[in-house]
Amino acid sequence: MPREFGEVMLGSIELFCLAAEAESFTGAAQQAGLTPAAVSRSIARLEERLQVRLFVRTTRKIRLTDGGKSYFDQCRQALNRLSEAERELTGTQAEPAGKLRISVPTTLGHCRVLPALPGFRARYPKVQIEVQLSNRNVDFTADGFDLAVRARAQADSGLIARKLMDAELVVVATPGYLQSAGVPEQLEDLASHECIQFVLPSTGQPVPWVFRKDDQDVEVGTTGGLTCFDDLLGVATLARHGAGLLQTYRFIVEDDLRRGDLVEVLQRHGGRSRPFSILYPAGRHMPLRVRVFIDYLVECAL
Repeated sequence: MPREFGEVMLGSIELFCLAAEAESFTGAAQQAGLTPAAVSRSIARLEERLQVRLFVRTTRKIRLTDGGKSYFDQCRQALNRLSEAERELTGTQAEPAGKLRISVPTTLGHCRVLPALPGFRARYPKVQIEVQLSNRNVDFTADGFDLAVRARAQADSGLIARKLMDAELVVVATPGYLQSAGVPEQLEDLASHECIQFVLPSTGQPVPWVFRKDDQDVEVGTTGGLTCFDDLLGVATLARHGAGLLQTYRFIVEDDLRRGDLVEVLQRHGGRSRPFSILYPAGRHMPLRVRVFIDYLVECAL
């Protein structure tokens, strides 16, 4: 059969996957030991071959187009299969093993990551996992972490960020609170409600509530007499006990909503989300145990 992929084309596909995972040509270049311009030219050759635009480029970052997302999923699976075939043939790293140190935020840790770990251990019993539950940025070198999951990627050009999920935001309260204080119908109604506050550790400021209004993304400042620092699960506990309205991630309160212990309000202004990303150092050899763990988290569709 005739050759369909030359060495250059396979290299372009690999660089495309690195850029998609890092959401950055610079990040892909750091991993591959190339210049960002070389990565950009390689992606351009791939787009010319496919006659499809793979990325939407802005001054700060890149993101996959719909066609690019579909192509990335297929390419990453194919490259993973090639890597596994090579390891099986050579006998190197045939089975992931060793210690894996990860840092995850308290919210996603308790609600998603920790429940997924027994399944990972059943699949890869030779990998031992140490988990730090923390909402603060970590020093990968000093603290010896292999990877971290964060809602807001820290500004460090030495890190690769691979998006894990978009976490939907909802506004909730107990039926008792809503019966007493009334159900907010408009964003302006929030001014007359007790809104539970959460202070972001990195800024020291309350997190603004975000909504959609007239097809635009808007931020709304809210006030309330109860404020939590550091641990977002604390504000959820307050909401469950009738302290007021709370904007939080749906995955934190989905069981409460299902049981009717909490009620969602302002749905027509919903639809906003915040991304969680997997962070790991660029340019560092990635052990098989780290690669399979990243793939496992993505596979779980947290």
